[in-house]
Amino acid sequence: MSAVLDDHASHDHDHGHPHGWRRWVYATNHKDIGTLYLWFSFTMLIVGGLNALLLRSELFQPGLQIVNPEFFNQLTTMHGLIMVFGAIMPAFVGFANWQIPLMIGCSDMAFARMNNFSFWLLPVAAALLMVSYLVPGGATAAGWTLYAPLSVQMGPGMDLAIFAVHIMGASSIMGSINIVVTILNMRAPGMTLFKMPLFVWTWLITAYLLIAVMPVLAGAITMILTDRHFGTSFFNAAGGGDPVMYQHIFWFFGHPEVYIMILPAFGIVSEIIPTFARKRLFGYSSMVYATASIAVLSFIVWAHHMYTTGMPVTGQLFFMYATMLIAVPTGVKIFNWLATMWRGSMTFETPMLFAIGFIFVFTMGGLTGIILSVAPLDLQLHDTYYVVAHFHYVLVAGSLFALFAGTYYWLPKWTGHMYDEKLGQWHFWLSLITFNITFFPMHFLGLAGMPRRYADYAMQFADFNAIVTIGAFGFGLSQLVFLAAIIKCIKGGEKAADKPWEGAQGLEWTIPSPAPFHTFETPPKVD
Repeated sequence: MSAVLDDHASHDHDHGHPHGWRRWVYATNHKDIGTLYLWFSFTMLIVGGLNALLLRSELFQPGLQIVNPEFFNQLTTMHGLIMVFGAIMPAFVGFANWQIPLMIGCSDMAFARMNNFSFWLLPVAAALLMVSYLVPGGATAAGWTLYAPLSVQMGPGMDLAIFAVHIMGASSIMGSINIVVTILNMRAPGMTLFKMPLFVWTWLITAYLLIAVMPVLAGAITMILTDRHFGTSFFNAAGGGDPVMYQHIFWFFGHPEVYIMILPAFGIVSEIIPTFARKRLFGYSSMVYATASIAVLSFIVWAHHMYTTGMPVTGQLFFMYATMLIAVPTGVKIFNWLATMWRGSMTFETPMLFAIGFIFVFTMGGLTGIILSVAPLDLQLHDTYYVVAHFHYVLVAGSLFALFAGTYYWLPKWTGHMYDEKLGQWHFWLSLITFNITFFPMHFLGLAGMPRRYADYAMQFADFNAIVTIGAFGFGLSQLVFLAAIIKCIKGGEKAADKPWEGAQGLEWTIPSPAPFHTFETPPKVD
């Protein structure tokens, strides 16, 4: 009898979890760590957004109004670093932490303590980045790509940026190892690889990409560090180094990085569209193969960022055709989403709106990418606002819209409450309209020849820049509606059913809402 009681007590203890600050600081539960990642990434989104709004305020009219050109370049650089490494990537890792164990029917991530450590590296790195504004000479102003020779010559703010990126890279590698091991070793009995939800597939492929390319970035920025302080001349032309070599190494990381930020978005959209179309995803296996081929091809297209560096024509042709080739698997995905919606019994709740918005705007970003892949066109458009428009269409309307879609989709499962549908719809329409007011005119600015990263510009660009700045403030303020919807949902609201969406499929909808602290202690059997 006492043995039974002891066993019962220990089981109770397992179900108990720390409260207050200890719950978060020592978190090893995948749901808590996922929540930490999501709140951290939203905070960094706001910080990066404020940097962007300061930039846009300066560009509202020609001439220098608010900041000097040096500080303008610091803002540009920090905006890019914060958004890429602080907002978008951690947000997707947050989704991975929350959803992968629920979707594959396992109790937690494979390495719970490493999971905790990989998160807590991020606030340290973010603090280093923010502090760099305060050191002599200010933050790094070499652009988010940290190109040599500028990065070799900057003040101590550059060193802080290098250490911050190193720490964020270590966090990404640990998170990726955790995701790969969890997916490959901890799936529920009966869940073969080709029965996994597409979100899990996209993250498995993304994690391999991260493990492959983060060390390349670490190598590049370490070489900058030794050029700066230890007398090497990797990229310093004065000592016989080659600044263009830095670009090759950086973009060998940088182009797969673009897909690291979009593949999980494809996964989220591939979960949402079948739910609200009430149909099975069209061409599941072709979606998996398309994702894998995008990942493989991403390694052979890096130098399309470098057409203007004096590359031989043969090289330009190779990278041009390779870049065009990557449009094929991406097109397969878009076709499959449209085919899933075709003749479906569709409803347009907020997650579906953001998913459709994602397809519409991401496709536009993809088409401008094909234009930029053509070497003779890129020679004209390189380093103009056309490029800024292109990658914001892919990353803001791509990654960010998918993150919004996924948040509204799984929020009832996370909180146990339904979000306010009216607030969600307001957030969607405000975001979509203000996003296009902000970034669509940039195509015309770029075609007219306005270079990016300039604090001042000629009079003929004034009207479009004013429109862009108004749109940017509108887009920034729209995200306060998102914050209001989230807080309202967490505090209460209509109780969510275990399966709030009629067409939803998957193991995560078989557990109660909100998801209990521990789930799937006994793995479910997948038919």
